[in-house]
Amino acid sequence: MRRLWEFPGGLHLDDHKAESTRRPVERLPLPATLTVPLQQHIGEAAEILVAVGDRVLGGQTLARATGYVSAAVHAGTSGTVTAVEERPVPHPSGLTAMCVVIDTDGRDQWVAPLPPLDWQASSPMELRQRVRECGLVGLGGAAFPSSVKLNPTGERALEHLIVNGAECEPWIACDDMLMRERAAEIVEGIRIVAHALRPREVLIGVEDNKPEAIDALRSAVEAAGAREIEVVPVPTRYPAGGEKQLVYTLTGKEVPSDGIPLQIGVVCHNVGTLAALRRAVVEGRPLTDRYVAVTGPGIREPRVVEALVGTPFRDLVDFCGGYAGDVDRLLMGGPMMGFAVADDGVALVKATNCILAATPALFPAPDTAMPCIRCGACTDACPASLLPQQLYWYARAQDFERVQDHSLFDCIECGACAYVCPSHIPLVQYFRYAKTEIWAQERDRQKADIARDRHEFRQLRLEREAREKREKRERKKAALRSRRAPEGEGLSAPGDDKKAAIDAALAKARAKKAVKDPARETEATRERTGNDGDTD
Repeated sequence: MRRLWEFPGGLHLDDHKAESTRRPVERLPLPATLTVPLQQHIGEAAEILVAVGDRVLGGQTLARATGYVSAAVHAGTSGTVTAVEERPVPHPSGLTAMCVVIDTDGRDQWVAPLPPLDWQASSPMELRQRVRECGLVGLGGAAFPSSVKLNPTGERALEHLIVNGAECEPWIACDDMLMRERAAEIVEGIRIVAHALRPREVLIGVEDNKPEAIDALRSAVEAAGAREIEVVPVPTRYPAGGEKQLVYTLTGKEVPSDGIPLQIGVVCHNVGTLAALRRAVVEGRPLTDRYVAVTGPGIREPRVVEALVGTPFRDLVDFCGGYAGDVDRLLMGGPMMGFAVADDGVALVKATNCILAATPALFPAPDTAMPCIRCGACTDACPASLLPQQLYWYARAQDFERVQDHSLFDCIECGACAYVCPSHIPLVQYFRYAKTEIWAQERDRQKADIARDRHEFRQLRLEREAREKREKRERKKAALRSRRAPEGEGLSAPGDDKKAAIDAALAKARAKKAVKDPARETEATRERTGNDGDTD
């Protein structure tokens, strides 16, 4: 029996997963339109490769990765590009983003897939390149480009590859169904990543409220003869699926403040990411679809479906029987960390793991916030061992320096503190606000630093050019004085040069006059010499 460690805080919540796991997963029919955002990942947006009027095929690259932390975007089926423009996307900000809009033709024609890789004979670089070409990102919600995690740069050897199958947030059940139905694909994906990273051990963490998934994974591990992989049930406690919390539960190691698991010799991947990775490597297929739970009290037939990236939310809701009851909010994600979308016309993205239709009966509107009573319940519930009460006061006072001193960026925004707050203070919103302001100030600081550096560089350039001009003039003057000085004499003073030039000009003028009027010049000469012109 493997020893497990208990992370601080956390909550025991009703999981509400059975509502959407009663039926087998079905694939959604092709939608009439796909709206594919160019940035569905952390990092730089992808660079567009198509234009309005182009006909595209399934699997065709719509936009390529532009930087190290970036991910390509592909078409999910065949059709015609009808727009490349800003469209609403599912994001907490509610802002628009650049999207490729495809009117599908119903024929579902595809480009030829990339050639399969023999992953056991492939180098880690070849595997990373394939993952990058296929646009893989973390499907647990963070959407971090997967190719980066296959290229650990730390000096420390990798000790643990941790596979996250915890899926701790209520109502979300897409990973549960994936583990039940495609356990063999997940296990092969794990073996591919282990071949690239060479960890000392591989651990699959699954909450113990998913017995079917645990049994399916263990059977797949045994069938593959993968003795290096261990399936580990972990206690059901929110947020057991948080990356830092799962790492601590399985290994007893704490990820450093503002750090990443790689710093302690750990890499984490979601089960959905590994299934998609296996398809990219073995079948040469890019990431164009995913499992998503369509659930909540406002859905008639909650279930997990497989749908193309770019499918409108309303198509998924319609496939699940439509709305039921008085739906007042539609969330992407779960009730703890999810966010409301403006309407059901926004499109499914790679990070969409759940569409939750909320009703006032089960999800009442938040009560009016009351003053903090300093009860400490938020501190007891925090799984990151933070002081939410202090963070709240400093964020509210816009004291962003003090809020960082209290490790604001270690907050995973799980919502546990707000859930237990008897004063109904929206703590997570304050923390998100503070993070956003700090990021904005940092960007402004960087812009100011760049502007200052440019100004200083310009001043140095102007001073250098002025100095070079002065030196050039001095060299010209020195050369001129050198040419005018008599041979064998030193250089004359600048005043002597000027007087000599004036005398020369006067002499030249008198010579010209003498040529023009010789008689007058003779008379003038006689007057000066006292000679009347007679000779002796």
